[in-house]
Amino acid sequence: MDTFDTGRLIYLVLLLLMVVGWAFAARRTSMNKTLQYAAVWGLIILGAVAAVGLWDDISRASMPYRANVVGENTVTVPRSRDGHYYLTLKINDTDVRFVVDTGATDIVLTKADAIRAGINVDALNFLGRANTANGEVATASVRLDRIALGPIEDRNVRAVVTGGEMFRSLLGMGYLQHWGNISIARDTLTLIR
Repeated sequence: MDTFDTGRLIYLVLLLLMVVGWAFAARRTSMNKTLQYAAVWGLIILGAVAAVGLWDDISRASMPYRANVVGENTVTVPRSRDGHYYLTLKINDTDVRFVVDTGATDIVLTKADAIRAGINVDALNFLGRANTANGEVATASVRLDRIALGPIEDRNVRAVVTGGEMFRSLLGMGYLQHWGNISIARDTLTLIR
């Protein structure tokens, strides 16, 4: 806490003491009523302080975690409560939700997402290997005809389908490198092309 915050805190405490002192002096005859009012006001003030202190969490909980197209070539993504950034992209005209993973080399699709995007996973050759947090998994290289984030579209993009179990598809550097500028500031991921 810096000196400015400390000064404000001292001022507020003194102001509160003055108001409480006045309330007791004005209502000496009806102490029960004064204590009831003090308890009500105390709860109101406590609720207001809690709301101000938790405002970021409250607004983040009520805010949808979806990309916002800010300009013709700019997309912003709020950080979710679990600390990750999620994007929903259209893969071959199918919405697929990704977790942004700058540690992943490629776009990595789960088998379920690949099937939804129209990829015949039974015809894929899972000859590639990838090291994950859960160990080594087999991968199959594919080309995505179309991938779109809002109005921004790319064609013939390389991706892999994982043969292992994954909770969600990963949006790795294979896609993110198509953006000229990637930055994270104040819990917002910004992509600029």
